[in-house]
Amino acid sequence: MADLSDPTINEAYLDVRSDKSETNWLLLDYETDRSDKLQVTKTGTGGLTELREALDESKASFAYARVSYSNDKESTREKFILVVWIGSSCKVMRKAKISVHAADVKNILRVYSIEVAAREKDDLNEDPIVTRLRKAGGASYDGV
Repeated sequence: MADLSDPTINEAYLDVRSDKSETNWLLLDYETDRSDKLQVTKTGTGGLTELREALDESKASFAYARVSYSNDKESTREKFILVVWIGSSCKVMRKAKISVHAADVKNILRVYSIEVAAREKDDLNEDPIVTRLRKAGGASYDGV
């Protein structure tokens, strides 16, 4: 079971969700290689591009992000995604625990449209994620 007792996790989550905040992503990492305690290690305002750069190939992490996109000429939508990151050089035992811990994380970072399983930084390219968000949203008028 993952330890998500740190109150800054919920504070960062609410900050990303707030319309009044510029913060549009947060990153949760384990306190140490052997710990099951998660903590907020970074937040940012630079969207998925900035989040991609914050990911560490040697870690398993969770991220939560607000993604804004135009649905048509007159409207913009904002949706939230949950990212489960497993870097290419992440330790085997950490990889084994990540799916169990993901369930605990989903109890805290509750509201999201899609989950993105990311193994490479390119898995967080914005265009395919926006396409998935449009499909998940159901109201797509541009043939996507």
